[in-house]
Amino acid sequence: MEKLTGYCALVLTLEKGNVHIHYHDNEYGFPIKDDNDLFARLILEINQAGLSWTTILKKKDNFFRAFDDFDIDKVARYGQRQKDRLLADAGIIRNRLKIDATIENAKTIKAIQKEYGSFRQWLDHHHPLSKEEWVKLFKSTFRFTGGEIVGEFLMSTGYLPGAHQPGCKIYEKVLKHKPAWSRHNR
Repeated sequence: MEKLTGYCALVLTLEKGNVHIHYHDNEYGFPIKDDNDLFARLILEINQAGLSWTTILKKKDNFFRAFDDFDIDKVARYGQRQKDRLLADAGIIRNRLKIDATIENAKTIKAIQKEYGSFRQWLDHHHPLSKEEWVKLFKSTFRFTGGEIVGEFLMSTGYLPGAHQPGCKIYEKVLKHKPAWSRHNR
């Protein structure tokens, strides 16, 4: 058995109940089918920029509450009143650029849904791409999406390999959830 490194190894060292354990074992690397859930993951990754993932995981429920469960239609209609409310919400990351990006990215996803049927279908349409190609595509499509954000978003949703290692107890479980066309993308 391979020796685990990275996130999989880190999770083994954590105390029971740590927010990373649930995320690693139940969310990280698993494909997401629902557009609102994909949008949520993208926005959480955007909010992590400059901060720790631990901070985001601890505030995750607050984010869902503050952004109407990341309902794309609702967030795309946010105006100044909702922006002001979000900027005053200590339960989330109160960064004007990230809040504005969230609203604009919701509008962008609505346009994608109109053209491709769903955000998921847009991702599937472009898959597979190299990380560099994905980053270029995301930077030309969305706001506040640099290399780390795009890479983590795509790895955490199964579009890029590397979320789990073959020796990790979750590795095979994730593979079983991947669509047949993407199983080569380990």
